[in-house]
Amino acid sequence: MSEVSMIGLDLAKNTFQAHGEKADGLVAFRKKLRRDKVMAFFASQPRCTVAMEACASAHFWARSLQEIGHEVRLVPPRYVKPFVKRQKNDAADAEAIAEAASRPTMHFVAIKSEAKQAQGMAFKTRDLMVRQRTQMINALRGNMAEFGVIA
Repeated sequence: MSEVSMIGLDLAKNTFQAHGEKADGLVAFRKKLRRDKVMAFFASQPRCTVAMEACASAHFWARSLQEIGHEVRLVPPRYVKPFVKRQKNDAADAEAIAEAASRPTMHFVAIKSEAKQAQGMAFKTRDLMVRQRTQMINALRGNMAEFGVIA
């Protein structure tokens, strides 16, 4: 396993799928990992490039993997889809992620800091509250109009 140069990691809730490739593109391993074993697995791997789809938990995992010395690349999901070769499953997704990340012209997503993620969360939460308030006012206005009260 010391020859691994790229690992494609398909993120999930409980079971992650890792696809390791050698520098020449040959498959080094395919491994299913439980969430609690992911960091121990990557700590035992030589420093390499780890590619993941940019999704909800990707920034957390990217920061964690960078802390132990790996280079992390986040690939937008729409760029991964064309590289899925066979039926859609976690193993095929992990392989497609590694394939997409190995392309020289691939565009990657910047890894967000915790502060940036918190700022985005505050903005999204406020936006949701404003939309819900507007929805409630419009529903109340419509219900009142049913009884002839116009507001």
